[in-house]
Amino acid sequence: MSAAQNRAQALGRELIDVHNWLRGELKRVARELDEHRLGHVRPVRELRGHCLAFCRALTAHHTNEDETAFPVLAQRFPELAPVLGELSADHQLVAEILTRMTGLLAEVSAENLATVRGEVAGLSAILESHFQWEERRITAALDELGDAGSAGELFGTSAVTARG
Repeated sequence: MSAAQNRAQALGRELIDVHNWLRGELKRVARELDEHRLGHVRPVRELRGHCLAFCRALTAHHTNEDETAFPVLAQRFPELAPVLGELSADHQLVAEILTRMTGLLAEVSAENLATVRGEVAGLSAILESHFQWEERRITAALDELGDAGSAGELFGTSAVTARG
């Protein structure tokens, strides 16, 4: 196998690694919210900061996919255009949830903690379905790309961050 083929096949694996990192971070956010609800006092500033950092990372990931990875894939694999369009539509749905979460996080309190946790639960379900479908539908195409760009350029989060 050539170096270009090895690098290309790494893109599919790196997408999965990024998704796994995001899954882990979202579970951590949910756990921290649950701990806060149960009275494990952690400064609200830290809780809010971690939630907002997750929101930014997920937004960067989806933005880079929509602006970089998906156009590259659509050009090389026109038959994927409908799938890529549906994935982008999912990204808009996720962005709406993140906007609501960001607004709620501005004033995390005992009164809205259940609402924030509900948004996180809904986001978790949507993202798991989205990530699994995306991985099934585009990983093979990513593995066929040559020098389309780095994982950071295509996915918005470097594989090094994803593995760390």
